[in-house]
Amino acid sequence: MRIAQVAPLHESVPPKCYGGTERIVHYLTEELIKKGHEVTLFASADSRTSAKLIPCCRESLRLASNCQDRLAHHVLMLEKVAQMADQFDLIHFHIDYIHFPLMRRLKTPHLTTLHGRLDIPDLEPLYREFADMPLVSISNDQRKPLPFARWVGTVYHGLPKDLYRFYARPGNYLAFLGRISPEKRPDRAIKIAEKVGMKLLMAAKIDEADREYYENVIKPMLKSPWVEFVGEINDKEKNEFLGKAYALLFLIDWPEPFGLVMIEAMACGTPVIAWRCGSVPEVIEEGVSGFIVESMEEAARAVEKVQDIKRILCRKAFERRFTSERMAEDYLRIYGELLVKERPLLKVA
Repeated sequence: MRIAQVAPLHESVPPKCYGGTERIVHYLTEELIKKGHEVTLFASADSRTSAKLIPCCRESLRLASNCQDRLAHHVLMLEKVAQMADQFDLIHFHIDYIHFPLMRRLKTPHLTTLHGRLDIPDLEPLYREFADMPLVSISNDQRKPLPFARWVGTVYHGLPKDLYRFYARPGNYLAFLGRISPEKRPDRAIKIAEKVGMKLLMAAKIDEADREYYENVIKPMLKSPWVEFVGEINDKEKNEFLGKAYALLFLIDWPEPFGLVMIEAMACGTPVIAWRCGSVPEVIEEGVSGFIVESMEEAARAVEKVQDIKRILCRKAFERRFTSERMAEDYLRIYGELLVKERPLLKVA
């Protein structure tokens, strides 16, 4: 099958540090190629891929010091996609909705995976207008604000089975990994560490949009003797950071569409203590890969119960449900269904 993957240009594929969507696009692309498919990747020029790369900007836009208008680069990318559209059996988009008007006018079958939150009032009229667009959710919970949309499947994220090394022995610190922002609730993580008297290591990115929150709320809390701020880390550092942790704290306060860091921790054998929000109940198996909590008191008690979790079973839960091979197989099934429906005479390879 000739498949195009269209990635956001904010980060390279894969990203050098933080960047969940671009990371998933990379894992999916590599798995599709392993399975014998011909993949073309539309992404930034600094991407690393086994696919045919169509560079759409010189470097990832977050790292480009002279980039003032990110939308301009994405519009140029869509023009490249349109020019090549008839070369593909299917085009798979990961860039929200910007391509909808274009793809309504092209004949090539296409699919869009939505990676972000959908509980934004402005989105409802847009998705009602484009109710013909085939969409994939990354959790069932993500769909709730737009139940009328044309959902053709839910595909949970997956990681290469051998990407993270399993750590059989728990470490002596709690971990926070992600982005410093109000919805990620790093303040909750700090308070739990203080409450249970256990060191908290925070490996986190700080976006400019969240700089004020960091300076006014989180930075003063970092004076706590129980907290160590590590900063943004790469994939290689992430394995050791998560693997040597006692548990990952994922005490979010927003409708998380998936939460990639949860399965990254599981791959290392590290249990997750997660707030009941968004996708969390779909990802975490209670007492197997972690604990789901609804209060700070429950979170503190969960830290004590982590010792009862067998880390090997946590790892096996990852292998059973969240590998990139399983993710690719799920997408290939959906690709095939779309092609049969939209191109009845096309023989799918």
